[in-house]
Amino acid sequence: MIVFVGLGVIVGGAFTALNHVLGPKRPSRVKSEPYECGLPTEVTRTFRFGISFYMVAMLFILFDIEVVFLYPVGVLLNASDSVFVLVEIALFVFLLLVGFVYVWRRGALNWR
Repeated sequence: MIVFVGLGVIVGGAFTALNHVLGPKRPSRVKSEPYECGLPTEVTRTFRFGISFYMVAMLFILFDIEVVFLYPVGVLLNASDSVFVLVEIALFVFLLLVGFVYVWRRGALNWR
């Protein structure tokens, strides 16, 4: 493992050094400005995202994390072939669907 780490550091350092030595150098004012989320810097000073953007982002993270819990249960279901595990996962997916429908009906996914 130490050999692989050392080899990775050497190759990464060599490519970085070669890029610095052989790469083109055409600095300009635009290239030296910070790049933020695809928006020009003049726009980011006054631009504000709506609350619906953050709501959708938080709901995506919430449901994404819950779906990650399905993988260990799937492995357990494959290992044990238990009906109990299958019922538990069906109940989990049903409750996840109920939560999604609730959020949808409340209008949290609508852009205003």
